[in-house]
Amino acid sequence: MGKKRIATQEGQLVDQNARGRAPARTPKKKLTTAKLSILATFNNTKAVVSDPKGNALFWSSSGSLGFKGAKKGTPFAASKVGELLAEKALALGIKEVNVVVKGVGSGREPLIRGFVGTGIELVSVKDQTPVPHNGPKPKKPRRV
Repeated sequence: MGKKRIATQEGQLVDQNARGRAPARTPKKKLTTAKLSILATFNNTKAVVSDPKGNALFWSSSGSLGFKGAKKGTPFAASKVGELLAEKALALGIKEVNVVVKGVGSGREPLIRGFVGTGIELVSVKDQTPVPHNGPKPKKPRRV
């Protein structure tokens, strides 16, 4: 069976699958400053753009862009995440961004470079990577 088509009043044919999709959302509010939070692990890179109060506006990750397995943790995947988020931020009218980075993955700087490469001004970069003070309790000695 083929795709079902619906004829409109003007005689145009409309794909039934296209009718069910929502149109592209227009931004509800305009912002000039935002906060970019990055979590860079060895396996993935996630990023969230939020308003200055901390309310999330949109997010993306290497896995959500279609990268699978070990490719999710690469700098190339992280830069693609940064470029995608920058396009969304420009549509919202964001001019400058404060960056908060967590994690030790290889996608930390490429994501920031991809984001700032579109013309958004970088105000500050803050590293909030958690550092263990003492670590977990060591294993008991082995009894033979």
